Amino acid sequence: MEDVVAEVLRQWQRAYPGLDVGPTAVLGRINRCAALLQQAADGPLERAGLTRAEFDILGALRRVGHELTPTQLARESYASGAAVTKRVQRLTERGLVTRRVDDRDRRVSHLSLTDAGRELIDELIRDLTAHDRTLLSGMPQDRLDSLAAGLAELLGTLEGTINRPVA
Repeated sequence: MEDVVAEVLRQWQRAYPGLDVGPTAVLGRINRCAALLQQAADGPLERAGLTRAEFDILGALRRVGHELTPTQLARESYASGAAVTKRVQRLTERGLVTRRVDDRDRRVSHLSLTDAGRELIDELIRDLTAHDRTLLSGMPQDRLDSLAAGLAELLGTLEGTINRPVA
């Protein structure tokens, strides 16, 4: 079975004979998979009235299992400080996250899940995990393991080259 990226690669090769499209074969497919997964994965979140970014905030608070400052939460959720501030505000208004002012420095706040936030994320993570399992059910486990290992290697390579300080 041929995917949509294969035709794009053929078009580039016709336009530029001899062009090495190997990197595009990999990254183009990753980008296409990411777009499809983003659409598919948001179903359970939409039903809960959450965006993917808000889920990431709740998930980070649940994974670490303790309070986080907004700066720590930004680091855990791979988001900017400004984005975290807006998301936390919406989640606080919904009663899913609570904010506690630091005893020693009133400029610092500590964020944690409310009981309702914990219940929601616990339900959602199970739903999303089952959803992910269904999405990947057409591939045998050994291929999934191999793909996960290859993607981990790619991620390590990219994290080591992108945003690296220039000497």
